[in-house]
Formats: sequence, structure tokens, C-alpha cells
Amino acid sequence: MAPTIPLLTPYKMGPFQLSHRIVLAPLTRIRSFGNVPQPHAILYYSQRTTPGGLLITEATGISDTAQGYPDTPGIWTKEQVEAWKPIVDAVHAKGGIFFCQIWHVGRASKYEFQPNGQAPISSTDKPLAPQKLANGDTTEHSPPRRLETDEIPKIVNDFRLAARNAIEAGFDGVEIHGAHGYLIEQFLKDEINDRTDQYGGSLENRCCFALEIVESVSKEIGPERVGIRLSPFANYQQYSGDSNPEALGLYLVNALNKFGIMYCHMIEPRMIQFGEKIETPHSLLPMRKAFNGTFIVAGGYDREDGNKAVSSGYTDLVAYGRIFLANPDLPKRFELDAPLNKYNRSTFYFPDPVVGYTDYPSLSSN
Repeated sequence: MAPTIPLLTPYKMGPFQLSHRIVLAPLTRIRSFGNVPQPHAILYYSQRTTPGGLLITEATGISDTAQGYPDTPGIWTKEQVEAWKPIVDAVHAKGGIFFCQIWHVGRASKYEFQPNGQAPISSTDKPLAPQKLANGDTTEHSPPRRLETDEIPKIVNDFRLAARNAIEAGFDGVEIHGAHGYLIEQFLKDEINDRTDQYGGSLENRCCFALEIVESVSKEIGPERVGIRLSPFANYQQYSGDSNPEALGLYLVNALNKFGIMYCHMIEPRMIQFGEKIETPHSLLPMRKAFNGTFIVAGGYDREDGNKAVSSGYTDLVAYGRIFLANPDLPKRFELDAPLNKYNRSTFYFPDPVVGYTDYPSLSSN
């Protein structure tokens, strides 16, 4: 009898019965032309669906001010909701569980992506430093406009409406994107947040915006349909760190327990930048122990350390990004300990509807 593979053991996540612990991580693909999901996404997501497997969409904008990259999907218009429906249906037809990651990029944007060419909004008016892209290019961001205190409830409401739209589109739930230096994290971290109102200063104040969003979304669609992604240790966009990431992470997970949300999805401390692993003494274990719901980790995992993370109780589920992109049948490959396709970084954000998107072979097509 073959030994049990921890990643392939079943898990009950609230009302959802998962058949394994391997999660498709949210991955921006730049193929939703005009911010509308396209039919080619039906094949992309269904290729990566297994019965009882959890998938999280690429980051999906909550409003016309949420965009910071070309051709990323949104979920704030009727057209976008309708375009998501056949994609969700395809995942459900194969027995998958599908969550929509909802986001706002905040200051990680340019005038050209904003309505009427206006300034991107943020917690601050401090501009984001030039950012090196995966293809080696450097992008400049437009100086942001600091949100007025009385404007913040409107942004919270945009997250609520996006969550409602996601449920209308058929998704099983939403993941609130609170990581990677985007708008929510621009409030959370003290290297960015220089506010003097009730959303700035103390740790508790800096967390208010995130927690108001969680509360509003949970009330709208039910906490059993809500997850959040956090990266307290990361510095994904320059000068986007925090002076005490352990305290930030622990405060947040304890506060999240009050809402009873489904899961907390956290980026490993070793992932200081996209695709770069470093040695670090930091650990997510204190946060894992403090959080009452399902715990998901992400950040450079392979088969061996994913199995170890599950078997040791370090996490419930493991999210895989680049290797799941390149191996649409990743759970089967892990089961057989089969060789993995290598990913091609140059096609991650290539706007072709096939190349680097749906043309990675599965074992059955080799």
C-alpha cells in the first residue's frame, strides 16, 4: 500500500469538503482584455480544477480606481459579472471550489489606468518608488492622492459590492487581497501609512481599514465565504515594510477571529520579493496557532516542503503559484512524484490567450 501523501489528504474547510490540500494561488495573467474576463479563461481555470480542489482567481478589481496593470479583470460592472459566470460554471462542472480574489492596487498605479487620468488613491501621498518588473523592465508609478477620512467608507463599500457581485457570478466566496503592498497594506504598514486620523498612527488604527472591509464583506455574503491574504513580513514594493511585522500579523489574525471568517492565507517571511526566497528567522507559526479558521501558506513551496508543512501541523493548506501555472495537473504530478514542467517567466504577463497560459502540457497529453 502506497504511503499517504499529506498534501493529498482530504480537509473540511467550513462547508467545503476538499479532496486535497493543494490550492491554486491567485496569479495575475494580464489576459482580461478591457478589464473583462475572456472566454479563454474557461480553459485556463478548468485545466487546473480537480474535484474537491480549491482555486483562487487572479486579483480582480473592485472598482474603476482599483486598476494598476493592463488587462486585469474586474468585478464592478454587470458585464464583468456576466463574463465571470461561464468561467465559474466550468470550474464547478469539474467539482472545484472557486474563490474570487478582490483587490485595489492603491498607489501601485498610473494616471493612464485611472478614470479621467486622475491620481491613484492611497493611505498616503508618498509616491511608490520605481518598480522592477518580472521581465526586467522598470515601471514608474504616478504620485498618489491621500484619501480623505470621509472617503474611506466608500472604498469599504466598493469591496462589499464586489463581494456581492462575486456571489452573483457564482463564486463560492471571496479572498480579500490585503497583501503585496496594495491598498489595504498601504494602510497596514507603518513604512507607508503616515496618516494622523483614526486610520493612522497606532497598530490598531492602521488595521482599522482592513478590518472594516472584512466586517462589511462578511455581513454581505457571510463569513463562511470570506478569506483574506496577508503578507506582514514582505516588502513587495519598495519602502512597503513594517517596523514590527510579527506584532502586525498577530494583531490581525486575532482581530479576524472576531468575524469568524473562513480562512487566512499568508505569505511566507522568506518571500521578501516576488520569486525570491531568503533565509529568515521569522515564522508564520504564531499566527497559525492564533487563527481559529483554516490556515493557508504560500511562498516558494515544492512537493517535499508542502508535505512537511501539512504533516507537521504548520498549515492546513498550501497555495502553489508558478508551478501550478506550469503544471495544470499538479495534484496528479505530486501523487505520482512525476517530473514538473518548467515555467517560462517571460510569458507570465504575455497577453496571448494560449501561449504561456493554456499550452502547458499535462501528463495525459505528454
